[in-house]
Amino acid sequence: MSGVRVFLLDDHEIVRRGIREMLEDSGDIEVVGEASTAAAALRRIPAARPDVAVLDARLPDGNGIEVCREIRSSQPAVGCLILTSYDDDDALFSAIMAGAAGYLLKQIRGNDLVGAIRTIAAGRSLLDPAVTQKVLARLRDEPIEDEQLAALGARERQILRLIAEGMTNRQIAACVHLSEKTVKNYVSAILGKLGLTSRTQAAVFAARLKA
Repeated sequence: MSGVRVFLLDDHEIVRRGIREMLEDSGDIEVVGEASTAAAALRRIPAARPDVAVLDARLPDGNGIEVCREIRSSQPAVGCLILTSYDDDDALFSAIMAGAAGYLLKQIRGNDLVGAIRTIAAGRSLLDPAVTQKVLARLRDEPIEDEQLAALGARERQILRLIAEGMTNRQIAACVHLSEKTVKNYVSAILGKLGLTSRTQAAVFAARLKA
């Protein structure tokens, strides 16, 4: 992959400088903008047009997860990577629900961060299945609000559960005897009704549904 555009959000200038130098040394990544606060990031990201936004989880005026949610709502083509110093299950859950494509600790090696950014720029999720399963396990016994369930029809709930099992649209189509295009339409409708932006978010939601 070439020409990956990255935006950096971190309140420590030294950290931003170090990440910038490391990414630009890779040869195919360009840092197109920086910010030290959530407010500044939300102002600058639209003009910078990055492929990936690397967001610090904790900021003086908010956090990177809130920024991620705003970006994914207004600019869904931008992939968001939460970079944090804290191993926090609550923050991980919030990041998944905000639409983040990755959640990494700052102890990550430079080459691994470069690889992660390339993966997200290619449109793939970086969330470790084991980490995601930990979040899902915590949610399985939590009740879900009646109004959320009421938004989905029986067929939509069935497809949602199949998404949670990791099935592709083609596999779901074969399972429920519908065309792949029809399943794709169902998936889009499900995400829209639930206010979600990704299949990972849908899987988290589905884990809370009772069979």
